[in-house]
Amino acid sequence: MHLSRLKMLPLLLLLFGVAATAGTTVENIRVWAEGGKTRVVLDLSAPVTHSIFTLRGPDRLVIDLEDGRLADSLRSMPGGVGAVKSIRSGARADGKLRVVLDLNEDVRSRSFAAGPNPQYGDRLVIDLERSGNLQTVRRASEAYKPGRDIVVAVDAGHGGHDPGAIGRGKTREKDVALAVSRELAARINAESGMKAVLVRNADYYVDHRKRMDIAHQAGADLFVSIHADAVTDRRASGATVYALSLKGASDEEARLLAERENKSVQIGGVSLDDKDKVLASVLLDLSQNAALSASLDVGAKVIGELSHVVNVRRRSVQQAGLLVLKSPDMPSILVETAYISNPTEEQLLKDKRYQVKLADAILGGVRSYFYANPPPDTQIAMEMRRVPTGEVRHKIARGDTISELAERYNVSPGAIRSANKLSNDNIRVGQVLAIPVFSGS
Repeated sequence: MHLSRLKMLPLLLLLFGVAATAGTTVENIRVWAEGGKTRVVLDLSAPVTHSIFTLRGPDRLVIDLEDGRLADSLRSMPGGVGAVKSIRSGARADGKLRVVLDLNEDVRSRSFAAGPNPQYGDRLVIDLERSGNLQTVRRASEAYKPGRDIVVAVDAGHGGHDPGAIGRGKTREKDVALAVSRELAARINAESGMKAVLVRNADYYVDHRKRMDIAHQAGADLFVSIHADAVTDRRASGATVYALSLKGASDEEARLLAERENKSVQIGGVSLDDKDKVLASVLLDLSQNAALSASLDVGAKVIGELSHVVNVRRRSVQQAGLLVLKSPDMPSILVETAYISNPTEEQLLKDKRYQVKLADAILGGVRSYFYANPPPDTQIAMEMRRVPTGEVRHKIARGDTISELAERYNVSPGAIRSANKLSNDNIRVGQVLAIPVFSGS
């Protein structure tokens, strides 16, 4: 019996090693406060390597989990308790899961890992101890007024009774669109100064007109609709980005796409009932042309980023009369992520790593557009208007990222990109970056 156990040991170690590389899921988050202390517990599927650091302005505690993800059941975060005002999370491009504790008190933090017990499994425990109120720090600058977040409406195409296109392997467009949309929204929410609104976050159908209404109600600055293309020729491949065409589809393929996407709804115009016909026509034309110009600009940025990571079928923004893009006052693009009718691309569309690549690239294009054209009342616009009072030089070491450098030096990622004329976040070991320093940083 003892010998048998010894023979089983290598197999058990192998299985354990496989499990250890499968990533860790945050299954629940629990928060409570007592006696001036606040405890936050992350219930985990397995032990995890983590790092914790504090940021100021606004004050928050950041927890990064290596190769982590949220459980599907954990779609909403617990409310604020004690020193914790609110909790949010987002997936990072480097595979880490970031959990952010927004704080309403000055705290000292301590974290430790706890193994399974009869009631709970692996846990990461963060203890917060009060050391003063942060509100007085905020009042040190009465002129401080934070700008708003840039809002991006992320629209997962089709849903519910409308499966969209179906691949040869029975992959449904609606499922792929939702998976990529969730990845994109998580990454937008992890960006400083940006916020995502998912038009749908489950398998249900939303009318095309309602999709635009949801975006408008959220005050969206941009509408991004996610789809997967299909044609009879299974050799067709690659991603394509569309904007609205005011004069018709740009080619026959785009025309067929417009017919397919619009077939389940009645195409209608934008209501301007309180205007006479001539004025309504003029206002609509002006508004649509302005929105279209911005749509073409952001679409071009997205294509540029997509071309670095996936095959791009068309190198310029295509135009089609797609109903979901017809909002007259909001830039709108539709991204056909790949051809679900192509067996090879159908398999890619089901791969989470490919979905992450798509989401990262789309975010890169959206971010690049808004850092060049930030709405004036947003936090990003305010940061871009700040004039640095100096700079420090940082030599890139292995593991450095733009976002981590921004956190380390208390500046925005956009400020670092601007100071170094970077169009994206690609940096290399040994590269020297100028880090801008602002008064009060």
